[in-house]
Amino acid sequence: MYEDSYRVPFQFDSQPPAYRFRNIGDEPVHGVAVIIHGASALAANNPVKLQPGEELEVTIDERHRAAGSLAVVRWFRPNGVEYLWRASL
Repeated sequence: MYEDSYRVPFQFDSQPPAYRFRNIGDEPVHGVAVIIHGASALAANNPVKLQPGEELEVTIDERHRAAGSLAVVRWFRPNGVEYLWRASL
């Protein structure tokens, strides 16, 4: 069984070395974590819960940020379903 379409609830803003993921959806999301793929280094963040309008900010050490690196955001909706979304850095 598949769910209806679901819009990614994040607005991604970057002002290196800070990267912000704002919950622009209409429901809280929990277990939000950001994982970097590539040669980048990420300041560790514990999974958090974001209410609508709240944001998660992560810092990437620019000395280690490689071209082509990706940020993967992981979260859970209130119904417990896990989602993944990637953003190019």
